[in-house]
Amino acid sequence: MKILVATEKPFATVAINSIKEVIAESGNELILLGKGSKDDFIKAVADVDGLIVRSDVVDTAILDAAKQLKVIVRAGAGVDSIDLDGAKKRGICVMNTPGQNSNAVAELVFGMVLMMVRNQFNGTSGSEIKGKKLGIHAYGQVGKNVARIAKGFGMEVSALDPFVKDEDMIADGITPLHNVEELYQNNQFVSLHIPATNETRNSIGEDLVKLMPKNGVLINTARKEIINEDSLIKALREREDIRYISDIKPNKAEEMQKEFGTRVFFTPKKMGAQTAEANINAGIAAAKQTIAFLKDGWNKFQVNK
Repeated sequence: MKILVATEKPFATVAINSIKEVIAESGNELILLGKGSKDDFIKAVADVDGLIVRSDVVDTAILDAAKQLKVIVRAGAGVDSIDLDGAKKRGICVMNTPGQNSNAVAELVFGMVLMMVRNQFNGTSGSEIKGKKLGIHAYGQVGKNVARIAKGFGMEVSALDPFVKDEDMIADGITPLHNVEELYQNNQFVSLHIPATNETRNSIGEDLVKLMPKNGVLINTARKEIINEDSLIKALREREDIRYISDIKPNKAEEMQKEFGTRVFFTPKKMGAQTAEANINAGIAAAKQTIAFLKDGWNKFQVNK
């Protein structure tokens, strides 16, 4: 069977070599498609059985062209760039690779936090994070790694996630919270890890951010779409002590940087999973999951049931 790896954001060479090895050992054929046009993607997917992507868009046009496609695996966690319903209607299984990028994203959270509390290393006096309170908005794989690292810094950690039992958080040394207002009111630092869904899009803005204690820092390594940018800008104007950092460049990034200066920071592109280790882990996991589905129908991480 044919497996297409189609990624505008390429895997590291070592990851590609590992993927090649895994697929070759399975007896399947690997096709690689790097940066190209939408037409290139449509042509490449026409006769493949499996598809591995990163943040690439898999929409109706791609699904319509993929007459033999049986499985799509997202090398990473977020699947909002894939038409899940369209794939389901066509009998295509969609999976992600949860946990493979989690540590990389969590480490980036603290890389940005330390830079921000030290005033982007501009030579002025900053502050420490030891003893400060951190709230985690969604306690999944990334959230758990954020909590682990935060505890190493000596922070007080709480989390909000209706899908995680209180006793599981308590066992991890985390204080469970039960409403979103409590999360923002009680924590100087709030780290966002919620997916982009109909319920969460544009859900983070002025009302919540203005609840944060003095010198609050909002950290977004989740999705751009969960932020109501106009509302957040209002909050930053009214609360000159609030700061915002993200590895997803906002639509109004230039406006925000011009107005708020070092109170905001954005990486030029999404950087959470951009480590050699995460690249390799996610790529190999995606290849193995694709092979397992094509061979035995294995679908443990299916997201479009």
